Amino acid sequence: MAEARHIGWVDSAKGMSILMVVLLYAVYSVGEDMGQAGLLHYAVGFMSPFRMPDFFAVSGLFLSRTLAKGDTHFFDRRVFHYVYFYLLWLVIHIVLKVALAEGDPAGALSQALWALVEPYGVLWFLYVLALVNLAVWAFDRLKVPHWLGLAGAAALQIAPVETGAYAIDQFSAYFVYFYAGYALAPLIFRLVELGQRHRGLAVAGLLAWAYMNAIAVFLPTHTLLPAGVEMGLAALPGLGLVYGLLGLMALFTLAGLVAEHPAFAWLRWIGGHSLMLYVAFALPMTATRLVLLKSGLIADQTAITVIVLAVSVAMPFLLYAMVKRTGIGGFLFERPAVLHLDGLSAPHAGLRPAE
Repeated sequence: MAEARHIGWVDSAKGMSILMVVLLYAVYSVGEDMGQAGLLHYAVGFMSPFRMPDFFAVSGLFLSRTLAKGDTHFFDRRVFHYVYFYLLWLVIHIVLKVALAEGDPAGALSQALWALVEPYGVLWFLYVLALVNLAVWAFDRLKVPHWLGLAGAAALQIAPVETGAYAIDQFSAYFVYFYAGYALAPLIFRLVELGQRHRGLAVAGLLAWAYMNAIAVFLPTHTLLPAGVEMGLAALPGLGLVYGLLGLMALFTLAGLVAEHPAFAWLRWIGGHSLMLYVAFALPMTATRLVLLKSGLIADQTAITVIVLAVSVAMPFLLYAMVKRTGIGGFLFERPAVLHLDGLSAPHAGLRPAE
């Protein structure tokens, strides 16, 4: 029963993570097109310290299990899995957006080749996730103590590293959170269980954290840009790491509180099927945004953003339902058996991995 509860809240946390990411792109893409910040920019700004840290940390929670099963299992589940979906959806995105929509096959080929070096658009997380998994595998094989790995990863995040190479910069910024999810997983599970047993105390702690996080983001000063936010205290080296860790633990605690509630079953389902949403939301988002803005039927920025968000979340799941019903296109969300190492069975569709 404890194991089921673990997986339940992890799926809830993944659901929160992917929805925050889709919200980010919806808000900033509409804001950039309209040339101004809207009300939802405040929500996205509030989430800035912990949105991507949570995304990476939750992906590292079960890594120790995969490492314990040997190198073949690790590379199948933690490297080739992400490489497959990155390359597949890279081709889909570029063919639709560049080769067909812009009528530029040569440009599409050029962008596809460059995307092997620099991550492409919203798919960057898959690219970097393969890299951070490889880094932890190397640390594990070299017997690097967890405290030393955490210290080195924290130093990378605090530095900060700004090479101009997107993959390197994102790796440096977020590796510490992935490593923390891996190395501190037993502690994280215990803390979430503690919150589940003492719900009143957990809620009080979440309220205190939310207040502190808001202060760190918006004070002493902040700037909401059409496609970004300039934070206050949370932008300072060191403090950003602290608030990132506090925020991801707060989200894990919240996930633990709602995981078993029937009203949030949809959130667990989204978390358990997050791959389809992550790889497929950008295309309907772009199309919906362009149609709404060019039609001029709606002038309110918040209303446009909410519609774009809703369509961006709904369309990938509709596509998934069609794939399941027809049996056509399963490769879009599940890696074919022939592309698994040594006949390993395909993992459940989702940005898990579930082990």
